Amino acid sequence: PSDSPNRQWQVFLFLILNFRLFNCGQIRYSIPEEMNTGSPVGNFADDLGLELTRLRVGRARIVTEENIQYIDLKTDKGILVVNERIDREGLCGEISPCSFSLEIILENPLELHHVTIEILDVNDHTPTFQKKEIKLEISESAAIGSRFLLGSAEDPDVGVNALQNYILYPTENFILKQHSRPDGVKYAEMVLQKPLDREEHPHLSLTLTAVDGGNPQRSGTVIIDVTVLDANDNAPVFNQTAYKATVMENAPKGTHITTVNATDADSGSNGLILYSFANLKGNIAEMFYLDVNTGAISVAGEIDFEKTKKCEISIEAKDQGGLGDSSKVIVEVIDVNDNSPVINIMSFSSSIPEDSPIGTTIAILNAKDLDSGENGRVSCAISQNSDFIMKSSLLNYYTLVTDARLDRESLSEYQITITATDSGSPRLSSAKTLSLKVSDVNDNAPVFDKSFYSTSVMENNSPGLSIFTVSATDSDWNQNARVSYMMEETNIRGAPVSAYISINSETGVLYAVRSFDYEDIKSIRIQVKAQDGGSPPLHSNATVNIVIQDQNDNAPQVLYPVQTGGSLVAEMVPRSADVGYLVTKVVAVDVDSGQNAWLSYKLLKTTERGLFDVGLQNGEIRTVRQVSDKDPVKQKLTVVVEDNGHPSRSATVSVNVVVADSFPEVLSEFTDFTHDVDYNDNLTFYLVLALAVVSFLFISSLIIMISVKIYRWRKSRLYYQANLPVIPYYPPQYADAGGTGTLQHMYNYEVCMTTDSRKSDFVRSCSQNIVVVDPGNSEKVERAKKDRSVMDESGSPEKVRKFYVLSNLEKCRSASHFTFVFKSERSKRKAGENSKRSGLRILVLMKESYI
Repeated sequence: PSDSPNRQWQVFLFLILNFRLFNCGQIRYSIPEEMNTGSPVGNFADDLGLELTRLRVGRARIVTEENIQYIDLKTDKGILVVNERIDREGLCGEISPCSFSLEIILENPLELHHVTIEILDVNDHTPTFQKKEIKLEISESAAIGSRFLLGSAEDPDVGVNALQNYILYPTENFILKQHSRPDGVKYAEMVLQKPLDREEHPHLSLTLTAVDGGNPQRSGTVIIDVTVLDANDNAPVFNQTAYKATVMENAPKGTHITTVNATDADSGSNGLILYSFANLKGNIAEMFYLDVNTGAISVAGEIDFEKTKKCEISIEAKDQGGLGDSSKVIVEVIDVNDNSPVINIMSFSSSIPEDSPIGTTIAILNAKDLDSGENGRVSCAISQNSDFIMKSSLLNYYTLVTDARLDRESLSEYQITITATDSGSPRLSSAKTLSLKVSDVNDNAPVFDKSFYSTSVMENNSPGLSIFTVSATDSDWNQNARVSYMMEETNIRGAPVSAYISINSETGVLYAVRSFDYEDIKSIRIQVKAQDGGSPPLHSNATVNIVIQDQNDNAPQVLYPVQTGGSLVAEMVPRSADVGYLVTKVVAVDVDSGQNAWLSYKLLKTTERGLFDVGLQNGEIRTVRQVSDKDPVKQKLTVVVEDNGHPSRSATVSVNVVVADSFPEVLSEFTDFTHDVDYNDNLTFYLVLALAVVSFLFISSLIIMISVKIYRWRKSRLYYQANLPVIPYYPPQYADAGGTGTLQHMYNYEVCMTTDSRKSDFVRSCSQNIVVVDPGNSEKVERAKKDRSVMDESGSPEKVRKFYVLSNLEKCRSASHFTFVFKSERSKRKAGENSKRSGLRILVLMKESYI
């Protein structure tokens, strides 16, 4: 973007006169019309090389002369976006190119950037004719080449999207010619190329189509109804191709502007001429009136120079035979000084510290007059105040600055009246008063009206809901009295308080960040701090307790009977059941509290009415009459469980009931229940197969158990035949040689040795007495049947003593297992091998002196 030479000189002179740095930039963007709100226009910061922090610190904002602010500035991103949908035709009409300007102001230092937004046309309008049907009366004697005006279609679009062409169909008697007026409006006329014959075709119907050049192309049509008449061979002719006239704006209704005149060489009714407007655009038809008989044009409505500076009106003159001519009237509107200057405050600091230096900027304003020329030239001045002066920065822009030291103790508030006056005749002016306060120092902390607040909120609230408002006041002035609210950083259930509650720092309104669940959290307690804007800031605290109220947001949950998708559960009722027989009980819970969790049960639907009923409070399903043979075997009950909330919530459960006295009878009907699953033809086969497998496993287990019992009984008989002496001994610890682990001393039983034991280095205990035999002695005990030695002592290692069996084997016949003490690992392994062959469980006594 480049500045115009005039604008550059203004900026340069302003910098010299004011000794202050005002940066000025100019940039231009082009956007299509009808863009959605929020659509980006351009990156203002990047295009001008501005930092985002500069936009924020300088309080960047937009100033525009339009009544509607079409463009908005996003200071956090430095971009311009569409604020209101822009209609190019409504904004500029036929003016092309269409654009509007706005200014972006930054402070400290003051910067003014001009932005021009050009609105590009889109093809959003269809060419339209003012009339749905054009009626023409043409004499059959009309000569070939006679012209008949058809007027023009109106398309508010411009450029290639505007009206481009006309098409006439059919073209047997007429051809179509297109013409353009000086203002660029295309109009059509029919030219007779074949004589008309009223006797053959008294009426002709033609279609005129107007098309634009947009993509996609739009078109509009009008029907031309031609009535063939007799002889009218002269068309009216205007005495001027164009008329020029002027009119003052705000002229009263009926004010004469000009008169158009056309003549027709025909006589009688064929020479009678009627005048009419052709293809009026916008609100021109409301501004002007045309006398159809005399051609006089007068004011019909309000004429505003600021809206319409020049009008071009198309006039048609037609005789009774349908022949006609066209002309145009150019009306120029003369401006009058009817608009007072308008003062726009673009920046104003309502408070200023009393120690501010001379030359401190108080306000930036713009004064503009909608009139033109001298009527729109504006000057500003301050009345009756010597502490401030006005400085002109740019054309129509002024800066209000201090011209003296301020003393709050002398005067704490100023009323500054700014007057803007134009140069018209008579002069018009407007004034605006600014109230400026001198701020004090910060010496008072904000004070809450309460130190503890309590409020409540219903659960399942929408995020962003306003919960409560805290308020604190500060007796200081202006910025020192501006209170900001914030929450102390605390944790609630392991999460920061900001995850639950937020607060508007300016208004003190507390908002819910999330939707609360009463079943999860019952109350929230937060600390709110009110801090003023002084330096240093002062603050005070208050406690807010937010109670979460329960809402009926949970439907009852049925615990029993369990509803499964693939399996079927049915309750069996014998036919001999008495009245009040308990069939089953529906069990449901509701996680809500209070009356929202009070549940009631109702029977919604049954197969057989009057047979079952459900308890209202306990959900028990009982029979209400005696079961009869006529009652169906299959019964399906639908029970609805409803809570007591408002509105109430409910859940339904289906209960299958079989009226039968035995399981086979149930089985024959069991597959007929419908649980929304497919019917299985092989269900009977699977049941029979499962019963057979279970029976086989049961019989096999029974046979194995009997065999084991017999085997153990035979072994025990062999034990009874043995006649071996034993020595009772209870060592402190022992281990299981068969791998069963360590046992407690309380499980130590009297033991007996197997009959097939040979020489073995062990002792066994059968009583509580311990007999110690001298190691040098040896004794052999002969077996009763096989004449083999039971124990053979072949030597005694150190710390190992030989114990011999002294008692009778008959004392140990009731023992369940044997306890041995071995002299060596070899003896222990050998005993283990013998025990595996005989099926006997051997417990090995472990003792440190026998390892």
